[in-house]
This record gives sequence, structure tokens and C-alpha cells, in this order.
Amino acid sequence: MSLIDRILFLIIHGVDKSGIGWHRLPVFLELVYLAIRRRLHDKYNLVNVGKSSRVGVGFNADEVPFRTADGKFNDTVNEGVGGEGSFFGRNMPPVDQKDKLLKPDPMVVATKLLARKELIDTGKQFNVIAASWIQFMIHDWIDHLESTKQIELKAPAEVASECPLKSYKFYETKEVSTGSYEIKKGHLNIRTPWWDGSAVYGTNSSELRQVRTFRDGKLKIADDGLLQHDEEGLPIAGDIRNSWIGVSTLQALFILEHNAICDELKDEYPNLDDEELYRHARLVTSAVIAKIHTIDWTIELLKTDALLVGMRTNWYGLLGKRFKDTFGHVGGAILGGLVGLKKPNNHGVPYSLTEEFTSVYRMHSLLPDQLFIRDIKSIPGPNKSPSLIKKVDMIDLIGKNGEKELSKIGFKTTMVSMGHQACGALELFNYPTWLRNIVPQNLDGTDRPDHIDLASLDIYRDRERNVPRYNDFRRSLFMLPISKWDDLTDDKEAIDMLHEVYDDDVEQLDLLVGMAAEKKIKGFAISETAFIVFLTMASRRLEADRFFTSDFNEEVYTKKGFEWVKRTESLKDVLYRHYPHMIDDWMNSTKLQFEPTSLVSELAYPTPNNTYVPLSQQPTVQQPPSRQQAYQLQDEKSSSDEDADVIPETQPSPPPQPQPKGKSRKGKKLATSKKEATSCWAN
Repeated sequence: MSLIDRILFLIIHGVDKSGIGWHRLPVFLELVYLAIRRRLHDKYNLVNVGKSSRVGVGFNADEVPFRTADGKFNDTVNEGVGGEGSFFGRNMPPVDQKDKLLKPDPMVVATKLLARKELIDTGKQFNVIAASWIQFMIHDWIDHLESTKQIELKAPAEVASECPLKSYKFYETKEVSTGSYEIKKGHLNIRTPWWDGSAVYGTNSSELRQVRTFRDGKLKIADDGLLQHDEEGLPIAGDIRNSWIGVSTLQALFILEHNAICDELKDEYPNLDDEELYRHARLVTSAVIAKIHTIDWTIELLKTDALLVGMRTNWYGLLGKRFKDTFGHVGGAILGGLVGLKKPNNHGVPYSLTEEFTSVYRMHSLLPDQLFIRDIKSIPGPNKSPSLIKKVDMIDLIGKNGEKELSKIGFKTTMVSMGHQACGALELFNYPTWLRNIVPQNLDGTDRPDHIDLASLDIYRDRERNVPRYNDFRRSLFMLPISKWDDLTDDKEAIDMLHEVYDDDVEQLDLLVGMAAEKKIKGFAISETAFIVFLTMASRRLEADRFFTSDFNEEVYTKKGFEWVKRTESLKDVLYRHYPHMIDDWMNSTKLQFEPTSLVSELAYPTPNNTYVPLSQQPTVQQPPSRQQAYQLQDEKSSSDEDADVIPETQPSPPPQPQPKGKSRKGKKLATSKKEATSCWAN
């Protein structure tokens, strides 16, 4: 470490040791703290897996001004970087755990510390659209290549009676020689790790051909606005493996978006052929997805003023949207943002997504037990809430059966229903039980013969892939480790169970369990540990990609396509383009669409077949204070249309209604930030 970096490390270490908490500092100092951390992590927590970055074939970017089917030809120094089948990178050195794969037994950990007892939801912060969104992103970014060797896990006697499966088999992750002396073995990502919309388009030319119509650049979509299906009843989209209707509806939405862009481009540039229309529309659609995730979804996930400013700075810079839209990118990453930089910046390490990134995005606890289906023909209630007509078990909304159910429910009903329902919280004792007896799928979406227990498999996968356990993970990120269970949580039930499973050895604590047990920062839906990995990788996805930096311009995107990206600020904008009446009638939204629009109160319906039900009632959602002041920190005043979208300073509160509550196991309301505005991502 250089002298400057040592000083910077001492600054963040001092803040952490003080007990003050960086998140309690004034917003400006919070941003300084996070900027120091990002600098350090960019230098010390990006570890290449595979051959040196100097080994590869370069090319002229002008010859490939489009995203390729397999993700190659993005990095001009090495054409293979970020391609299908490239290595997962690392944020820290791997830790061999082959002698500890079953210590403690993953099925014991899953049963005693993860399995849902009763649903803990996120209250007003996050809805099922938001949970579906991050799954949609995961389908875009990551999937490990498996070997043909099967592993079997058996439930120990002490938990066998509580395990839905007494034993199960799965394929191990395939280890591949890296050709490097530093990290000799690695794992391959069979997705493209770029933000290239591969969940919609596929990750190779074969998958791409299946989704294209080869007419006017467009993709296949059914007349009802849902995905088309093949002769076997499988949906036609970029990635359909291990999916459910929440992801399917988002794939369909962005196929509609792609096709609408094609229409716009064809009207403006009639000489463009099918291939050119497709290529430009894919660039624009991918950028829209990345922008929504950056300045819309993420600021609901991390609902604080500092992260609101920080994420918008990533896209627009401190000079703000109005300045950037008017004058273009000016200055470096701080003033002008990461998007539009003159050249990509990979910090000397070839771009990839990492094993640690995969681990912190294990968010299956976001999924509820049932989807509450709403009647969009009914008279709106408080917060535009439609009446509840039925509840469908989540297990019935997966794969081919889920697609059949979706065709009956329809896009609008599904989207409105997800928007009005809070999702699960990332807490201990909240991992969906129905995921502990589920059928995994092959790459083509067909079912495998063996059921799996996904909760215990998540624990096993981190160990198998040599991801450090919780304390070592935090040390590698310059974070303070825990020395006793009380450092992790104040929950006595959790502490007692941690003692029982891990004895007094905090060093054996699994990462997934530690992140679920962590005391959350107010406004954060994820743990601070997960956030620190996010801090580095969220920026890296933008700044290492030439289509968000040097080639993010009118020449590559077309003027019309570039304007499309600029005027899209949220998922609400995309939904409104295709379903304006759905937004007007049923979704109480402003700039966002990831907050629950209402909290359900209907109880007179069957419970799910795993017997676990949501917690009881919660007070009426009150209208929030404005976000305008936070936006002003970035001089975020764009067009009058956008200003009209900002939440009014005051709004009348709805009449009191009994509502269900997001609770901890002891009945305490889950912490949410002072910003509780309704949006696309909350109910």
C-alpha cells in the first residue's frame, strides 16, 4: 500500500472504529468516506482470474460499434474480455474450503438459521417488482458452468424431520485451469457479465436467433404483450432457466421497449436495415436497463440521501442531469459522471463480475410465499389499491406452469399485483420454504429430475467456490470483523441459534448467514457487507464498458436513440410508454415503480401449501416528504415534465385502513428511512 493509501485506510478505519457510523455523518462526509473506500477497493479488491490483461487480441472499436451476441469485442485491448464463458473474477484471494464443505452441515445451517418461520416483509420499501428486477439483472449477468459430476447432500438426523428433502443431488461447479500462476483454478460465467440485456437477447448467436424476427430489427412477442412460447410451451427469451413470471413479465416489457425503439428509429432513419435497427435498439434498451437500475432501483434498495446523490452522480456527475443533457459530459468521473467518460477504465484488471459479487446477490429471501392477484377492473381503494381476488402459491408460478398461469392472469394484472405487494426482507429465518424443495432447470428451461434444497445449496456453493467466510470476507474489504455474536445482532433468538450451529467460533460463520444477521443501516434493504462489494462493482459495470463511456454518444447510438436514453429516468417511464392507463389507474407512483403502492389487508383466502403466512396488520401508508431537496444536491432540475413527476411537497393522507405490517420476529416494525415515497418499487 502506498503512503497515501495507508492514510486513506486509516481514515476509514478510524471512522469505523469510532462507532459513530459513516452513515450518520453529514451527506457530504458520507460521500467522501464512500469515495475513499471506492478508491481503495478499485486498487486492492479487483483480482484478475485467468491470463494477464496484456495477453489478448485487440481491435479497432470503430469496426464493432455494437454489442455482439456473445459479449466479445467490448474491451479494445482484449476482444475476449466479458464474453460468454469468461472467468469469474475475484474481489479478494480465494480461500480453499474443501476440507470444510460440510462444517457445519449446510442443511443444518439452512434449517436452523435460514428457513422461513413466518414471512418478514420489507414494509413500505420494496415490492415484488423490485424483487423480480434484481432476478432479471442476475439473469443478465451471471451463471456458473457446472460439471457432469453430481454431489449428494443428506440431512443430518438432528434436522431431518424439519427438512423438506432428506437428501438431494446437484451438479458441482466446474473448475477450470486459468493458465495463471497466481490463481490456478477458476469458474466460468456462461452469461455475458456486461450490462448488455442478455436476459432479453441471449448470450450467443444461437439464442439471439431464437428471439429475433429478422424484420425491422424487432424481437418476438405475443399479441397479448407476453413472451411467445415454443412447441414445448417454453418461453422465448434470452435466458429462461430457473425463472418465474416476475422475470418473464420484465423480459416481455423490454422486448416491447426494444420494438418501440425500432419503430422510432425506422421512422427517423428509413434507410437503416434490419440488422442496423436491431443493433441500435439493443444499445438503447441495454442503456435504459442500466440507467433504471442505477438511478431508480438502487436508490430504493439503499434509501438514504447520500446514496441518492451518489448513484445519480455515477450517471450524471455532480454537475447534474440538466447540465449534462445540455452540454454533454464535462470533466472527469466526479463532475461528469462515469457514463460518457472519454475512455473506459478497468483499473488495470480485465472486466468481469466476481465470485464475491455472486455471493452478495443471493437474495432469495426477497420472494414471498404467494403472489396476491388484484382485480384491475375493481374500483380503486386507498393508494389506488385494487381489491384482492386470489392468492397463488409461488411454487405454481415457476417454469412452464408459471407461464400457463401468467397467460391467464395477463401482463397488467401481474404487474399491478406485484406493485401492490411488499417483498420479503433479507433477514435470518426468512428464506422461502418452498425453495427448499424445488425443481432446477437446464439451460433450455427444461426440468431436471432431482429436486434441490436451494437454501442449503446456497451455503454449499459459497464454500465450494472458495468465497471466504464472513469475518475473512470483511477483513479483505477493510471492514471490522466480529469477535462475538453480539457484535452481529441484538436478536437473542438469533444469537442462541448461532451459538448452537457454530458454537463460539465466529470465524466459521458463513457469509450468507452473517449478511442476513447483520444490523442493517437505516434505509438499507441489504447488509453493509454486501453494500461494500456493490460499491465497487456497480461503478465498474459502467466505467469498464465502452458503450457507457467512449461510445456512449449520438454517433454510436444515433441521435434519436441517444435522446431515448436521456429522457428515460425510471421504470415508470418504460411502463407508461406501453401501458399508460395501468400507471394512471392502478400505480400510485412518481419517478419510481419499486416501492409497494399499498399493503394488503385481505386475509380470508387459503394459506400457501407450505403453511407459512405473512405477518399481520400494518398501519396505513402515509404520504412521504418530498425528494426534491435531495435532488437539488445535484442541481437536478431538468424539464418541466420531469418536475411534474416529483412528489408534491404535501399530499392528503388516505383514510385509515387496517393494513399488514412488515415485522421482525419479535413484532418490531422493520426500519425504513425517512424517505418513504411511493414508487414503482414499493407498495
